[in-house]
Amino acid sequence: MTTKLMGQKVQRVEDQRLLRGLGRYVDDVAVEQDVLHCAVLRSPHAHARIVDIDVEAVLDVEGVHAVFTWEDLASCTPQMAEPLPLLIPHPALTHGRTQYALAKDEVNYVGEAIVFVVADDRYVAEDAVGRIRVDYELLPPVVGIDAARAARTLVHEDVPGNVGARLEQHVGDAPAAIARAPHRLELDLTVERSACMPLEGRGTVARWDPDLNRLQVWTSTQSSTGVRAAVAVKMGLDLGQVDVITPDVGGGFGVKINHPWPEELLVPMAAKALGRTVKFTEDRREHFISAAHERGQVQHIEVGFDDDGRLLGLDVEFWHDHGAYTPYGLIVPIITSTQLLGPYKPQNYRVVFESIYTNTVMVTPYRGAGRPQGCYAMERTMDAIAAYLGKDRTEVRAANFIQPDEFPFDQGLIFQDGRELEYDSGDYPAMLEKIKALVGWDEFPAFQAEMAALGRRVGIGLACYVEGTGVGPYEGAHVHVETSGKVKVATGLTTQGQGHATVFAQLVADELGVKFEDVEVVTGDTRRMPYAVGTFASRAAVMSGSAIHLAAKRAKEKALKIAAEALEADEKDLQIVDGVVSVKGSPGTSIDLGTVSVLSNPLRYAFDEASKAATQFSVGDPGKPPVPEDDEPGLEGKDFYSPERATFASGMHAVIVETDPETAEITILKYAVVHDCGHLINPMIVEGQIHGGVAQGVGGALYERMAYDESGQLLNASFMDFLMPYVTEVPDGIDIDHLETPSPLNPLGIKGAGEAGVIPSAAVFAAAIEDAEGIVITAMPISPSELYALRLENS
Repeated sequence: MTTKLMGQKVQRVEDQRLLRGLGRYVDDVAVEQDVLHCAVLRSPHAHARIVDIDVEAVLDVEGVHAVFTWEDLASCTPQMAEPLPLLIPHPALTHGRTQYALAKDEVNYVGEAIVFVVADDRYVAEDAVGRIRVDYELLPPVVGIDAARAARTLVHEDVPGNVGARLEQHVGDAPAAIARAPHRLELDLTVERSACMPLEGRGTVARWDPDLNRLQVWTSTQSSTGVRAAVAVKMGLDLGQVDVITPDVGGGFGVKINHPWPEELLVPMAAKALGRTVKFTEDRREHFISAAHERGQVQHIEVGFDDDGRLLGLDVEFWHDHGAYTPYGLIVPIITSTQLLGPYKPQNYRVVFESIYTNTVMVTPYRGAGRPQGCYAMERTMDAIAAYLGKDRTEVRAANFIQPDEFPFDQGLIFQDGRELEYDSGDYPAMLEKIKALVGWDEFPAFQAEMAALGRRVGIGLACYVEGTGVGPYEGAHVHVETSGKVKVATGLTTQGQGHATVFAQLVADELGVKFEDVEVVTGDTRRMPYAVGTFASRAAVMSGSAIHLAAKRAKEKALKIAAEALEADEKDLQIVDGVVSVKGSPGTSIDLGTVSVLSNPLRYAFDEASKAATQFSVGDPGKPPVPEDDEPGLEGKDFYSPERATFASGMHAVIVETDPETAEITILKYAVVHDCGHLINPMIVEGQIHGGVAQGVGGALYERMAYDESGQLLNASFMDFLMPYVTEVPDGIDIDHLETPSPLNPLGIKGAGEAGVIPSAAVFAAAIEDAEGIVITAMPISPSELYALRLENS
């Protein structure tokens, strides 16, 4: 029998191609063709009315083919001149606003698109942009949460108080429970704004075929089908007239789940209007000022607890900075408000948030998507309770854990997908014991004392989280066995380096009984799988993995049915091993899957020796239709997976840091992770995801922030000024252990893992630095200069 691949550390099949520079990204598309290139004039002001746009100086420039302003958009379709979609409406989002593809009357952040230029090359296009003159009437900008809440100036004049949404959820009566509690605390916390920095920025290429009346679009996105639908609607085309292909993507991290970006509409529009292939490639400054940011929140927490640290009431209020527009709705703050609870069960919980406008780049999910802020709030609260009671921080957490026999556990809230926040499985006490052993929690006090005797400051931090993964509504898969015996697999979500071609091939090889190397996986191509949702929320393995498993099962069932007839055997007596169907115990009685594929398609014409076996005088019962009523030609399976609710992965991180007594520099001495994502398809890929997430989390906790001045100018919009961790700042080795509590919600028993590494970072580093310094940490990220200032304040 073939060795099962589920749970095995199979080497990634993508790496030979990607690491040797053979990847194919959007900017690699159509490089040899007669391609036109684009540049965008973007607002230099955070808040201004557009008085006039003068493009006369550009119209006669050699090499310029088109110049578009908002007034030109309606010449394509009326829909192009309307605001971009609000992708995820919500009843609480009473004042949702989205931008236009090109600014109409007003700009609301530095970087907002105003004019779109198409030219022979990017150089000519950029030069042309420099000749365009725009007259502005400057308006006072609103920068930062405090200014937005003060509302002395409005970002949108029709949005009172700059509040786009206010949402409250509660279980029990938290204020009353806190008032009755024997102990009470209040905390005020802040998390600053940051952003993801994929190696590849946004990019789009489009080609219109007038003969076929069809549009082809290549774009660096996390939702090919979403872009397809948006382009079709905005350009007045049928869905079947638009193909969207997502080639290799050099990182997404959430910024590319937002769609459509203005350029994803403008490039296809220009391609159709000009009858030429058109390309846009975002440069790095554009990514800083015109893509999307995340993380910025201000939080106020009130908690009541008993002598054991057990939560009696938890009341949380926070303010979420969503920037100038809300295309992705309230997903990020809803996740914060619900995932804040982590593995705990407060008896009474109330959370209320306001999502507010500022004249800054809009906010969409960034790896973790609201969970890091929620984890930070909850774990800082747990640490504060432990400090107040003089208890070990692990004891307080253990006193509040949901127990293994309490699953499924309904937290009584509504999650980001509109479904109940009901945890499916987990074992948090066992996980706590694992992380304590992995980091050396019980041994740390002796180590800390030893280091103190040497004049060195070290501290340890712990943070726990629960992550909703695999949200719906669905994903689908198509598994097709070629007459060669090779297996082609297609699923609609996109890939940004997660190893989908490997893990999905493992699933098919196991279920269908074929060789791993005979499976080829295609993602993100609407020609191959027109119905899909996208890659986000750690959902690929749960959603597409389950769909692929089900589709492979259908293909297997059909293969056994056809083979049974060919071998004159009972289906129950057959097995498929390494692509060969044989009778169990009689391997000589067999037929390979390629031949089964031939037989699955009754033919009138023979094209080669193999296909002769499927022609009308060679196969079939003359008394029956060649294709039964309940069947169809071809050896393939197609299926969709749609869950009733999300699965909930979980994890705990611990870190030991050292803070320099003189410079306040922060050094990581040890980092440990215990993670539970149910059954592991490929442990090596899961650990790679954790490593990458931890690296990103280090950046978010210690280095990365978006620094705006009071006029709304981003002061660090380059890699010279925006600090990211190098390999020298990331832990050399991360100690990882796994716990597997299978999910009952999908056929594979799996949960997501993509965002786990980054979620607890701010919380765990704040705890460790606080332990080293004896200074309460309430704002993240924290730099050496800020830590040094805190020392002076507390001296």
